[in-house]
Amino acid sequence: MTSKPAGVILAGGRSSRMGGRRKALLELNGLPLLTHVSSRLQAYTEPLILNCQIETSDFDHFGLKQVADLLPGFRGPLMGLYSALRCLSESELSNGLILCPCDAPFIPDNLVSVLLDAVAVDGENKPVAVVSYQGVLQPTFSLWQNHHLGMVKEAVIGEGRGGLKHLLLSLPHVIVEWDTAEPSPFFNVNTPEELDSAAVWLDRMQA
Repeated sequence: MTSKPAGVILAGGRSSRMGGRRKALLELNGLPLLTHVSSRLQAYTEPLILNCQIETSDFDHFGLKQVADLLPGFRGPLMGLYSALRCLSESELSNGLILCPCDAPFIPDNLVSVLLDAVAVDGENKPVAVVSYQGVLQPTFSLWQNHHLGMVKEAVIGEGRGGLKHLLLSLPHVIVEWDTAEPSPFFNVNTPEELDSAAVWLDRMQA
C-alpha cells in the first residue's frame, strides 16, 4: 500500500486584515476555519501537522501536532515550510509534504492525489508540484520533498525570503492547472467580507 504524504497546515500569518485575530480559529458556519481545512486533509495525509508562529494552547483541542517557526517574528509561509521540513527531516517522506493554508475551506478532496500523480516519476529527486488556478500560481497549495530542505533553508535563512514563489520558480517544478469551479477551490479567507462570502457558499453547497 502506498504511504500517504505528510501534510502541514500553515497558520502562522499575521491576519492583519482580520484585525489580528487568529484566522484558523474564526468560525465559519459554526466550525473553526482550521476544522474545515483539517477535515479535508486528514484522510489523505499522515502525519498532519499545524505550523504556527509560536506554540499555543489555543490549538490543543484540534489534536494536531504543532510545529512552531524556527526563527522568531513573522517571516512568511516559506518559514512555515522550512520549519515543517526540518521537523520531518528524520522521517522518510516517500511521498513528500503537502502544504496548505489554514484559511481555505473549499480545498478539493482530490488535491493530494492530483499533486501526487503530477510527480509520479521514477527517481528520488522529484520536482515540486504546485497548483495554478485561472492562470495564477497558488504556491501555498503545493507538494514538496525532503531533498528540497537545503534549498528552502538557503532561501529563508541565507537570503531572508518569506514568500514561496521566488524559490518555487527557481526549482524544477510541475504546474497543475485546476479546472474552474464555484466557489474557487482555492478561495482564501482574508477579510471579514470574505468570511461572509464563504458562509454563503457553504450554505449553498449544503442545501
